[in-house]
Amino acid sequence: MYDPMWPAWIHAALFVAAAGVVAAVGVRLTSLAARIAQRSGLGQALTGALFLGASTSLSGIVTSVTAAVQGHPELAAGNAVGGIAAQTVFLAIADLVYRRANLEHAAASDENMLQGALLVALLSGTLLAARAPEVTIAGVHPISLLIPVAYVFGQRLILTARGQMMWQPRVTEHTQVDGGDANPDIDAAGAASPSGSTGTAPVSGATSSLPALIGRFAVASIMIAVAGYVLARAGVAIASATGLSETVVGGLFTAIATSFPELVTAIAAVRIGALTMAVSDIMGGNAFDVIFLAVADGVFRHGSLYHAMGPRPAFLITLAILLTAILLLGLIRREKHGFANIGFESVLLILVYFGGFLAIVLGMG
Repeated sequence: MYDPMWPAWIHAALFVAAAGVVAAVGVRLTSLAARIAQRSGLGQALTGALFLGASTSLSGIVTSVTAAVQGHPELAAGNAVGGIAAQTVFLAIADLVYRRANLEHAAASDENMLQGALLVALLSGTLLAARAPEVTIAGVHPISLLIPVAYVFGQRLILTARGQMMWQPRVTEHTQVDGGDANPDIDAAGAASPSGSTGTAPVSGATSSLPALIGRFAVASIMIAVAGYVLARAGVAIASATGLSETVVGGLFTAIATSFPELVTAIAAVRIGALTMAVSDIMGGNAFDVIFLAVADGVFRHGSLYHAMGPRPAFLITLAILLTAILLLGLIRREKHGFANIGFESVLLILVYFGGFLAIVLGMG
């Protein structure tokens, strides 16, 4: 059992060990997701959102729910929304890794933009709940009951929109068009083929059945969740000695710790050429992460979590909406090259993210 009273060096050692597990398993998880995308015909965008994004969020939801049960609404909300903000910025890091062109230009997908719009809608609902009169049903705010319904409806809308051909990106020499059979060449270890092709050449291990691939994916997801949980607990123990607010601890330290799997899988997806999956992992995972707040509100026994969390998490929700809007602008504008060979949106994401947290630390205590 994890004991927060252990010496600091043990927490640090566990943090490093768990990060190593996440890094190793995350690469494998991405390879399996790419093969599931090909075998199922869902394509990289939906597979990244539904499988990769949700599975890498498991450790975060455990952290938020635990904080809510223990009566720490600010920490629970800060971890959930801070993870969304951090994961959005992770795309800027993935953009730095992909050197051919701006990642948001190459990974052209209407599904990813719809995921971003769904995320903005879900986050806006939580802000409305925080500003509306405090009303609960059996101790749960009505918005917490609507968020999972809205998420399922949104994913259904995105699924039915696939293949409708209502919107198509302009194809350039850097564009990777998403499709059920347009996946990267991946060898058994999950590495990119020497040619770096993103065409339709056979994927090693493609003879594996879809249920077998999903089973392996589930095992890897459990390993990621356990390692992410250790990361979160160690991160809390290390950060608790700083005396910072729960929003800073949850929104910065534990959020980044529990979001580390998303960073690993996004970079791994870029390295194997699954560009659309790299973006959908973040966008779809962020939309799924809003459910953290709904579940945390359900287990919080002191009224509405949205009213108890205070102004700092509400500021963080607004920051996450702004970051998502900037990313959507980049996905629509599709700038080929920019400063340091990344798009304007990646530069803005980094500046706005750190500027927002600086405002929380210095201006809001």
